[in-house]
Amino acid sequence: MGQIVPWLAFVAVLAAVLGCLAWLAARTRRRGVGRDIMGPVDLIYRPHTHQINHEIQAYEVRRVAPPAPGDPLKRG
Repeated sequence: MGQIVPWLAFVAVLAAVLGCLAWLAARTRRRGVGRDIMGPVDLIYRPHTHQINHEIQAYEVRRVAPPAPGDPLKRG
């Protein structure tokens, strides 16, 4: 029984660390923070991905909000 307790503690700690990393990854994807963190890595190792991320950010800035249901129609 004395040999099982350290292994169970190791497995519990490993599961907790992996669970926290999975939670952090999901939160990062939802908030879109990953691009900012991985920017320097992409610039060094994957320049094509870095360029695509700049295009995505430019698209998000240019995107126009759709009109609200009560907005008057604009013509011209």
